[in-house]
This record gives sequence, C-alpha cells and structure tokens, in this order.
Amino acid sequence: MSYQAKTQAPIILNAFTMATVSHLNYGLWRHPRDQTYRYTSVKYWTDLARSVEQGGFDCLFIADALGQIDVYGGSPEASLRHGVQSPLIDPLLLVSAMAAATEKLAFGITLSTTYEQPYQAARKFSTLDHLTNGRIGWNVVTSQQESAARNLGLTQQVAHDKRYDVADEFLEVTYKLWQASWEDGAVVHKKDLDGSIYTDPAKVHPVAHKGTYFTVPDGHVTEPSPQRVPVILQAGTSARGSDFAARHAEVVFVVGAGADGVRSNVRRIREQAAKYGRKPENVKFITAVAVVVAETDDAAQEKFKDYYHYYDPVGSIIHYSSMTGVDFSKNPRDSVIRYQKTEASQSVLRQFDPTVSGREWTLDNAANPEGNFGRARTFVGSASTVADQLEQWLDDTETDGINLIQLLNPESFEDFGRLVVPELRKRGRIRESAGATLRETLFPENQTARPPVDHPAARHGPPDTRQVA
Repeated sequence: MSYQAKTQAPIILNAFTMATVSHLNYGLWRHPRDQTYRYTSVKYWTDLARSVEQGGFDCLFIADALGQIDVYGGSPEASLRHGVQSPLIDPLLLVSAMAAATEKLAFGITLSTTYEQPYQAARKFSTLDHLTNGRIGWNVVTSQQESAARNLGLTQQVAHDKRYDVADEFLEVTYKLWQASWEDGAVVHKKDLDGSIYTDPAKVHPVAHKGTYFTVPDGHVTEPSPQRVPVILQAGTSARGSDFAARHAEVVFVVGAGADGVRSNVRRIREQAAKYGRKPENVKFITAVAVVVAETDDAAQEKFKDYYHYYDPVGSIIHYSSMTGVDFSKNPRDSVIRYQKTEASQSVLRQFDPTVSGREWTLDNAANPEGNFGRARTFVGSASTVADQLEQWLDDTETDGINLIQLLNPESFEDFGRLVVPELRKRGRIRESAGATLRETLFPENQTARPPVDHPAARHGPPDTRQVA
C-alpha cells in the first residue's frame, strides 16, 4: 500500500547539476556509464535539457562556484585529483542553447552578488528571461570561497554577514532596474516614417540609486522581460542567510541535520517571512535528494551497490572543507564536528553541532552518512518504494520539492523520469501542465508572471508594474 501523503500538491521537481565533471556525486565520474566528462560540449547540455524536460522536471537547477576548491590541505591539489567541482565552466553561457532546445523547461542559474555589479546582473537576467520566454530563475548566492576573493580583486573574503548586507542592497538595485525603470508600453515600435518611434522616452526612468555599496543613477538598458524579475531562489539557513531568504526568496534550498533539522529551518524561515508581511504560500522549500530506482526493489539495491563501488568519500570531505572553510585534511574521519566560526557557509557546519542537532556527529557521519551519497538523503527502490519515501520525506520536512542530484548523468534523471514520475503522476503529485513562465508554474494560484504584491520587488516602480495580492 502506498504511503498516504498529507498533501496532494504538485511536487517541485528540479534536476540538480553543475557545469563541471563532478558536483555532489563524488567519484561517480569514474563509472563507465557516466557522461559528465562531456560537460564542455554544447550538445551534452542540449541533450540533457531535452531529456530532463521529457522526464517531467520543472527546472534544471545549475549550481556554480567562483575560485578553486582549495581549503582541504591548503591547496587545490586534492579537488583537482578527485574531480570535485574541478574543472568548471560558466553556467550562464549554456542557457541560450538549452532554451532553444526546449519549450517548457525552466532554468535556475547561480550568480554571486559579491563579485558582480547589479547593473550588469540585471541585464544578464533580463536577457535570459527574454530568450527563455520567462523560464528563468536566479539562485542568489554571496559566495563562500577565499580563493574567489583573492582572484576577483579582494585581499580577503568579505565577512559572512556583510556579504548579505551587500546582497540586500544588490537586490534592491536590480528590483528598481527591473520594475521602476521601464513602464509597460514604453516600447512603441511605431514605423510611421512621419512619426516613427521605437521607445517612448517619457516612459523610461532613471533609478537614481545611491546607497552604501552601489551607485546606479540611470535607467535599465534592457526592456522589460516576460517576468520582469526572475524567480528568486536562495540557499542559506544561517541566521543572516535565513533573514535574507525570508525577505527575498520565492524558493529556498534548505538544509538540516536530518528531517527534524530541515523542518526546523523551514518553520523558522516561514515565521520570519510572515514578519516581513509575506504570505507563507509565496515561499516554497526544496531539499537535495539522490535517487537510485529500478523496476524492482532488489534491482535497485543491486544498482545502488554498483554505484557505491565508485563513490569517493574523501571527495565529499574535500567539498565539505570548501563549503565550511575548515581544513579537515588532518581530522580523523571519526572525529566529532564542533562549530567554529568561519567566513564560509556557517549553516552547513552549524547544523551538525551538538547544541543544534542534539547529538554528536563525526566527520564521516556528516560528510558520508551511511546509505547515502554524500550529505543528501538517498532513496533506493522501485518506483512505488521511492515515491513512498519521497512523499514521507516531504511530509516530515514540510518541504515542497526536491533538487534531484545526478549520480550518473544522464542516467539518474532518465531513470527518475521513466519510473518515478509516472508513479507520482498517478498519485496526483505531478503538475498537469507548466505555466507560461517559471513563476506561473510554481505559483499558479497567483496568476501572474510578476512577483506578488507581498514580495519586495513589487514595492518598486510605477503603479503599472505592481500586482494584486
């Protein structure tokens, strides 16, 4: 008998990847069926996008990082040798080709507010929103790597909380550019030779922003795109990161030590969002999961054993060092993790501190939990078994969807689309059709491609860009 889920709402299904040879599937690039080594080929990306769309996914979520992975052992040697997020190419440049190869699939693209200018970022995302017909989301990150700082003009990493202060103002500027600069109807495109006019200059306005970190006096260089504002995605559950998510995020990529830890962070961010006047239903939550599925439970277990033969537990620790800013190269794998302040990701380390999780976690418990590929929860079984596990996980964590990790690429996505999606569809957990834009797909009840009135982006600009609640 199938698990009786508490809700029948459609599940947000993201395929989770990175423009590199290995993301969270540590060591599995060595598997003979893995195709990720082709990541520098445009055909690899267009094939992947078409496959993911056909499999029933809503979005291809592409992570990114700036700088080499060099905390473990104090050099990039380990990450290069183990293929951990190394080497790496720019995900923004892939979207146009993938958009042309698909019709409904959306794209969540990672861009850092620490090493970009809002005027440039606004143009990039307006362009992508145009080229995808509104199928674009921005995964807003503040970047955590010291290597990025020293190679991008800084002498050291910007302090953790200050990075979010910068990000707050960064988004304020982009909101002004997207919302307040161009009125609806500014583009006239009148070809009458006696009175031709392309854009009505009276309907294009300077944003006149002069703040603590940015000065942007003029108007947006790009005309309004289908969504005007890309869907705002964000990952961060530190105190400052949670506050940022509560203010801005429409979809939060949330972490936690087990289901209880995830649920606690979801509830905390929801409460903070309500304090900022946002409706709880206008903030969705997703987690990273891995799935090994086959026609039967026994076959899935055999597939799991095959995959795990290639899994690299050291690769997971190398990545964990980079995320936390702590060099674990000299720590025994059975040593207990304690929180220590760094300027990297605070939540990824703090979630395992005994004062937060209520128990002691060893380095291996945290980076290589038994029966999982890395830190992400792993489900193994037939389509029915995986669907049960997934629905229970969503109920236990109070989340709305998943970022499905590639174990083998594209096999993991294809197996999920071929086996699990039809099972979830029978249970009413797959949306029947995509909206015209990503925002309309995720929030069909709002019936608008633009941010709802409770989102801070909606508070900028002339009345013609504001939406009803």
